[in-house]
Amino acid sequence: MANILSNLKYAAGSRKKRKRIGRGQGSGHGGTSTRGHKGQGSRSGSGLKRNFEGGQMPLVRRLPKFGFTPRNRVEYAVVNVELLQKLVDDKKIIDGIVTPEVLVKIGAVSDKRSPVKVLGNGDVKTKLTVTAHRFSKSAVEKINAAGGTITEISNEKVAE
Repeated sequence: MANILSNLKYAAGSRKKRKRIGRGQGSGHGGTSTRGHKGQGSRSGSGLKRNFEGGQMPLVRRLPKFGFTPRNRVEYAVVNVELLQKLVDDKKIIDGIVTPEVLVKIGAVSDKRSPVKVLGNGDVKTKLTVTAHRFSKSAVEKINAAGGTITEISNEKVAE
């Protein structure tokens, strides 16, 4: 038999009849209308909040609280001395002068508004004049040992 449009039918089981609730006992969903017997869930307007636990102390309030975030915390952009040496080797720092503006321009620091802190991870062989907001002790020692100088900027001068 050819597939004529008038002979087409849906695949068996692909179409499910809608559950018609509250239409009497003959519908199979009469009486309690699939809500069970009594209790909060059987009443109208009984929507519960997401984390409601039946009046029991909720899990969120039972768990201990810890830590806090200070409001005036300063998030520094970190640059290691080994990165400074790599930038010199790659000829991105030519004259040996390193400032936060130069680091932003090169792409070593992504946010121009965040203060820069130089850390002492790695080695530096080139004489550099580094200007930043903070320096670690090891970074100061390594830059000075290479014959460079450091200048510390106060945090109030961070560009807005």
